[in-house]
Amino acid sequence: MSIERGRQVIRIEGEAILALEERIDDNFQKAVDILFNCKGRVVVVGLGKSGLIAQKIAATMTSTGTAALFLHAAEGLHGDVGAVLHDDAVICISKSGNTEEILQLIPMFKRQGVPIIAMTGNTHSEMAVRSDVVLDISVKEEACPFDFVPTSSTTATLVMGDALALALFQEHGFSMEEFAQYHPGGSIGRKLLLRVDDIMRSGDDVARVQLDTPMPAAILQISSKRTGATCVMSPDNKLAGVITDGDLRRFMETHNNLWDLQAADIMCDTPKCISTGMLAAKALHIMEQYSINQLIVLDDLKYPIGMVHVHDILKAGVA
Repeated sequence: MSIERGRQVIRIEGEAILALEERIDDNFQKAVDILFNCKGRVVVVGLGKSGLIAQKIAATMTSTGTAALFLHAAEGLHGDVGAVLHDDAVICISKSGNTEEILQLIPMFKRQGVPIIAMTGNTHSEMAVRSDVVLDISVKEEACPFDFVPTSSTTATLVMGDALALALFQEHGFSMEEFAQYHPGGSIGRKLLLRVDDIMRSGDDVARVQLDTPMPAAILQISSKRTGATCVMSPDNKLAGVITDGDLRRFMETHNNLWDLQAADIMCDTPKCISTGMLAAKALHIMEQYSINQLIVLDDLKYPIGMVHVHDILKAGVA
């Protein structure tokens, strides 16, 4: 019984979301234009469950390049409406379109001369009539068995808000770098801001040998630096190749004269390298793509200034 109820809720709310697609029309474009041309902030107004959704919409807009804030409708009537300035734009959210507190705020918004966008399930409501643009968020039914607990309606409202936020995101041409500046903490910040330069091994921590280095000495370098690989340098101090733990294992599977050879004899002369400044997340993607554990970091002169290991990236929280 519970399983079927859970599936039914998801089905009803899913249908409510899909029904919104046909309502992305000229009114939606007008709403985007109003918000895009807004010189101030987008003030998202709601009460109760709609207020909670309004908070999420405001937060999503703010994090994607559109300055926004949430205004609790009841608190607005007791002084907080002073936060709304003449160059702002307002989004009012109410399923019924007749939320008394919002209706009392509308005259105050109009005195400020701010454009009003209504998100409502009743496009003929007083709130809708008194707004500049109306976005229809009506649903066929709530997922509640008694058809009154806000479920499908709040989900539809949230999705319409996401549609607005991401349409604005595109209009603003918000770059990944700008997005990163808004998310400096947590995993998002690490993925978008952390670069290989921040975590790579460098200087004496990078194993380097010469082309004619005997293999016992080369293996000692690999072991002592704990990077699982060593750079092989040419006489003119350029990168000639790399020897990894994997190269050693594969060579020893078919040969038994490892100790008699030099680094040049078993190195890979086409190592995977990256440039300084690369995002650590991109470096990790390259490692996954080629099933390797380390990348050599080159400077502008193609000199190997560092090496980044997959463990360094994972330890930094980029995954």
